[in-house]
Amino acid sequence: MPPRRKLNEFERGRAVAWFQDGVPKREVARRLHVSISVIVRLIQRFTVTGRVQERRRPGRPKKTTPREDRLIERLPLQTKTASSSIIRRQRRVATNINISQQTIRNRLHGFNLRFRRPAVRPRLTPAHRAARRVF
Repeated sequence: MPPRRKLNEFERGRAVAWFQDGVPKREVARRLHVSISVIVRLIQRFTVTGRVQERRRPGRPKKTTPREDRLIERLPLQTKTASSSIIRRQRRVATNINISQQTIRNRLHGFNLRFRRPAVRPRLTPAHRAARRVF
């Protein structure tokens, strides 16, 4: 069985059109590389509602758009020591939208990015540098 994946709206429309043209559900599933259960549920939803769009999901809608998420992801990649408060400030200046630090941390966690504290090392004095040159 192929791995489970989501169909975009165009593919859902094609699946329904193929089914209405008389193509068997198994053949539709094979053409779209999805399991038969995905097609069965899609056809059931289409016969009940007459639409191929997904239903609204429960829960609070996201505060950020996918574009804003990409901007949030890009900043720590450019500046390794950028914290969530720095990212929040820059996003507020750029988009005039107030996003909480926890939201930014959640997005960064979703991108598998973690805040890294820079290593603290003792400063090299001129005496240290001279000793290194001699060595």
